[in-house]
Amino acid sequence: MFGAGGVVPVTDEAIEKIKAMIVRGELAPGARLPREADLAERLGLSRNSLREAVRALSLIRVLDVRQGDGTYVTSLAPDLLLDAIRFVVDFHQGDAVLQFLEVRRVLEPAATELAATRMTDEEIAGLRRILAELGDSPSVEALVANDLRFHSHIAAGSGNQVLCSLIDGLAGPTTRARIWRGLTQEGALRRTREQHEAICAAIEARQPGLARAWATVHIAGVEEWLRNTLGEPESEPGS
Repeated sequence: MFGAGGVVPVTDEAIEKIKAMIVRGELAPGARLPREADLAERLGLSRNSLREAVRALSLIRVLDVRQGDGTYVTSLAPDLLLDAIRFVVDFHQGDAVLQFLEVRRVLEPAATELAATRMTDEEIAGLRRILAELGDSPSVEALVANDLRFHSHIAAGSGNQVLCSLIDGLAGPTTRARIWRGLTQEGALRRTREQHEAICAAIEARQPGLARAWATVHIAGVEEWLRNTLGEPESEPGS
């Protein structure tokens, strides 16, 4: 980020210098930062700019400021660093939700394909239990809550923490779309249950291609319905 005349703001400079220390391994996950005065001198920064940088990095979960103890580098785990996505996506409504559904259509089938090869038998049994928890006539809210758990369990079963965090982060706005669809589109609840069953069966059979295909059909159905509802042109398959 640059200010007027191309000069890097001092806070941004401070952030970059702390980031560089972490990237170079001078500050490892869980490490405590040097005293403010020492670190400011070492980096050639004012204490005020360093303080602002620490505050900014703590907001995005890179640093953890512990009152009376000091400032530490967090674990830097993907789910921690990508947590901000959940905050950002919750602001988006209407047409913007379509963009999140497009991203979901790219990510979730990939996660489902990985899950078909990586989930343990115990994890697949857990997926079956999630499906079995729904009664014969669930409410829309109950089905959507179950849907969220179902897809989150599959994402975790992909064995890719980054992918799992990204998918979980997209849950907010797409959840509202799923509920809206369940309340207004005839047969939506039945189709959701049937598609969940097909996805689970493909994972259980260790058929990654089929699992990916069913996940794509499942997610594309919500996207197509929302496009039609909002009067948007349909996207090309595979776009």
